[in-house]
Amino acid sequence: MLSKTQYLELDKKIAPKSNEARTLFLSFVIGGLICMIGQGVSDLFKLAFPEMEEKMIGEITSTVMIFLGALLTGFGIYDRIGKHAGAGSIVPITGFANSVVSPAMEYRSEGVVFGVMCKMFVIAGPIIVSGVSSSILVGLVYWFVGLFQ
Repeated sequence: MLSKTQYLELDKKIAPKSNEARTLFLSFVIGGLICMIGQGVSDLFKLAFPEMEEKMIGEITSTVMIFLGALLTGFGIYDRIGKHAGAGSIVPITGFANSVVSPAMEYRSEGVVFGVMCKMFVIAGPIIVSGVSSSILVGLVYWFVGLFQ
């Protein structure tokens, strides 16, 4: 059995070397580009429909970006972007679309129900459950505190 020191030395030898500065830079730039595209979509809707409310434009922009993320994932492009962008491709809303579509595509050979539908939220499911659960908890705390004011 290896000691902790021996293990760390072995890990340094075997582990692939990464260029952190390059990785961080690409993550920042590509994530920023994805957000700029989203801003561009929003601005286009503002120009095309000046009477539309800001909230509605935000909802439509989110929908368009989710669609684009899912479409690019379907064509295998988003995974290539993610290979270089790292977290820069995960953080924007398009990363959510990618995390839903990827498992669905991977398991489509198992059929619609047991493949696509069952596996679709394998990655995104825990995140959704955590978000909903924590928002309910925060809402209950606000409600409870409001009772005593």
